[in-house]
This record gives sequence, C-alpha cells and structure tokens, in this order.
Amino acid sequence: MVSRGKAQQQAARNARLSAALRENLKRRKAQARSRAEGRAADERSKDAGDTEPKAPDFRRNRERE
Repeated sequence: MVSRGKAQQQAARNARLSAALRENLKRRKAQARSRAEGRAADERSKDAGDTEPKAPDFRRNRERE
C-alpha cells in the first residue's frame, strides 16, 4: 500500500473543500433567486388589486400545522 505525503493529502483536501464551497455558493444563489422571484410575485399580486388585508398570524409555532 502506497501512502501519500502530507502535501498531497492537503492538496486533495483543499480541492474537495473548494468543490464543496462552489456547490454551496451555487445552491445559495439559486435559493436567493427563488426568494426574490417569490417576493416579486407577491408585489405583483398586491399591485393587481388584492386590497383585502390579511390578518396577522399570532401563533407561537407557525411551522406546525
């Protein structure tokens, strides 16, 4: 079995981390784009004549339904 040196191991680790960071950045940008599109759609629906105000949601745990 051939063992790699520390420099090679560190270079391989840095390459893996770089790839993971690039993928994470792509994912975060996609999420931000979809959030922005959602906000834009909400703005358009408000401008389209949706004048009925919504009641505030005072529930403590909104995630559980």
